[in-house]
Amino acid sequence: MKSEFLNTLQERGFIHQATDLEGLDAYLAKTPEASAYIGFDCTAPTLHVGSLVQIMMLRHFQAAGHTPIALMGGGTTKVGDPSGKTEVRKILSHGDIEINVAGIKTIFDHFLEFGKDRAVLVDNADWLDTLDYIPFLREVGKHFTVNKMLTMDSVKLRLDREQPLTFLEFNYMILQAYDFVELYKRYGCQVQLGGSDQWGNIVNGIDLGRRLENAELYGLTSPLITNSDGDKMGKTAKGAVWLTPEHLSDYEYWQFWRNTGDGDVGRFLKLFTDLSMEEIAKLEALEGQELNAAKKILADAATALCRGQDAAKAASDTARKTFEEGEFGKELPEYRINLRTFGQQKINLSFLWATTEFKSKKEIRRGIEQGSIFVNEKKISNPFGEDFVQGVNKIRVGKKRHFTIIVD
Repeated sequence: MKSEFLNTLQERGFIHQATDLEGLDAYLAKTPEASAYIGFDCTAPTLHVGSLVQIMMLRHFQAAGHTPIALMGGGTTKVGDPSGKTEVRKILSHGDIEINVAGIKTIFDHFLEFGKDRAVLVDNADWLDTLDYIPFLREVGKHFTVNKMLTMDSVKLRLDREQPLTFLEFNYMILQAYDFVELYKRYGCQVQLGGSDQWGNIVNGIDLGRRLENAELYGLTSPLITNSDGDKMGKTAKGAVWLTPEHLSDYEYWQFWRNTGDGDVGRFLKLFTDLSMEEIAKLEALEGQELNAAKKILADAATALCRGQDAAKAASDTARKTFEEGEFGKELPEYRINLRTFGQQKINLSFLWATTEFKSKKEIRRGIEQGSIFVNEKKISNPFGEDFVQGVNKIRVGKKRHFTIIVD
């Protein structure tokens, strides 16, 4: 392809679908400062690694000399995207959404350069909150038929399962399509990027732009990222892998990447780091124990991008001391238990459940029965309790999970 951006995306595994790949390639090749956007709904005060592929697409877009637009969904979050959801989203207050928008904005500073003629960060509440209902229906709503809307995957999923779909959510696809038109008018943006689950919404935006503005717009999606076992990427025993240190420590973030499966290392290096393809090819060729070196490089590079070089180094040092030198690393997840409040002096199900490291007491019991839970390197074999040490207790679950419990 002629476009540097598309060549980069293709060789690194980002491309899933495109509305007109040949046309998009020609447009980007002749437009050195084109703009493209991705929308991020603000349902939480941070994002998880499921959003990282899209953020990296914007990063590569800027590296190719273009202008990325990170669109905060302050407006659309008030409606709720039904895509991939089997139940009605919780309706958030205006205050909660503003807090979420502010939290998410901080993430992009690590991946994009903002400023004059650089990346743009905008909130769709700026235009959606001021729409007049009847004029909007007459101007935009007339271009959408209920017949077509009912064929959208986000709608069909609910209806086929006889699960409720509110009229509020039913409007989401219209508002997202309108975002594309508004960004075209405000910034001359002709490209929307997104995950594969947004394909239908992107196509709607392109169609609406043609009808309202006679605009030539393009769409490109990335694949759903799964690990080599076929599971959706981004889940751990504790839940989602959040991008901000307030919601997941730097060490735990680093450790998530370090625990990447052997079959995923090369692919994740391409998707989630800035390492060159030549460097990645050398790392992909490693086998056996040598592959652990590639996993550490992946963890260092991915953490440095999202959390900064200092955070990556501190996490790496902690992992080395914990795994290789048998010491307590400074960055290990830490939990405190007050002896008076707890009222027990035994390591048992309740003791371990007092942390947030386990999904359930059943998981803890199974770990004890399988002999995979260690306290201060002593295997716990009695689910009813063994004496703990007042002070610092180092907990190991299997070979990869480490944390400390401080008993006051």
